[in-house]
Amino acid sequence: MKKNGAPPTVRNSILLGLPPRQLQRLLPQMEVVPLNLGEELYAPGGRIRHCYFPNDGVVSLLTVLAPHKAAEVGMIGSEGVVGMSAAVGINVSRLRAVVQGDGSAMRISAAGLEKEFAGSNALHRGLFRFGQSLTGQIAQTAACNRFHRTEMRLARWLLVTRDRLRSESFVLTHQFLALMVGVRRPGVTTAAGSLARRGLISYTRGRIRILDSKGLQDAACECYEAVKAMY
Repeated sequence: MKKNGAPPTVRNSILLGLPPRQLQRLLPQMEVVPLNLGEELYAPGGRIRHCYFPNDGVVSLLTVLAPHKAAEVGMIGSEGVVGMSAAVGINVSRLRAVVQGDGSAMRISAAGLEKEFAGSNALHRGLFRFGQSLTGQIAQTAACNRFHRTEMRLARWLLVTRDRLRSESFVLTHQFLALMVGVRRPGVTTAAGSLARRGLISYTRGRIRILDSKGLQDAACECYEAVKAMY
């Protein structure tokens, strides 16, 4: 481990699924790094030099169509890894990866992950299973953005974020929300206002708080339960 002091508390599901001896062999190659809100981990076409196993916090994956036109296609928390393609030697990112919820991650070099992946059946299984779930999430998000109303999509997105951050309260601007849900800012402002008037959420100075979790689930589209079941 590249930090001084006691070994870190690992909370990432993929790492916790490894045999203890393999995890202990892997940890000296890793370092604990913060995930700061708004931090860009990868840009489209950028090189993947490190891979991130979040302990907490949330990273969004976005497809960028133009300099100021993008939409979220996936979300990764402690269940997964950011930069997984590096495990098979694909070191160029096709998506933008940006932190949407503060936390921390276990970071390893892309070369280190590729080497470990080649010799570990357990890591191979963990990454493959996560990759299958992430592919399902991306497909579900594409259908959701096409067929469901903004208010339903926003409710779904808030619930998914809540689950990964393990908190009913988090900081998000309307502009960032619009980017995540894939609509213009006025649309997400209207949707958030509707959820607030129904007593499901509150929104003050960039902080969203979920007030009625059950009601918010009723307001969300079926994609929330579908994606949850995948994991």
